[in-house]
Amino acid sequence: MNIALVAHDSKKILMENLCIAYRHILSKHEIYATGTTGQLIEETSNLSVHKYLAGHLGGEQQLGSQIANNEIDLVIFLRDPINQKSYEPDIGSVLRLCDIHNIPLASNLATAEVLLLALDRGDLDWRNLLK
Repeated sequence: MNIALVAHDSKKILMENLCIAYRHILSKHEIYATGTTGQLIEETSNLSVHKYLAGHLGGEQQLGSQIANNEIDLVIFLRDPINQKSYEPDIGSVLRLCDIHNIPLASNLATAEVLLLALDRGDLDWRNLLK
């Protein structure tokens, strides 16, 4: 399955740690990430990552395009709802597209872990039917 990973600046270390902890699951899938987040994930977890542009340079739109074309099966967007910077990607458009296209979405660590464990159990295999 295709998994998209995005993190606001204050959540990048959390994303790195998530990827290290769940590397055994993520390594079985195709990983997509915005530029800086993807680079950090590759360096810390040794996962292969297809990198979009940085979020504020169009990476969010690239992700949105893949969601709209049913090319993403799961999105983890670790966001900082309190201290979001003006240059960081806006979660609103990604949330909307995930809702429209029925894409599982996690926006915090708790739901990210639940979705990754569900993915490992095969609970998200229904996504394969939509392709």
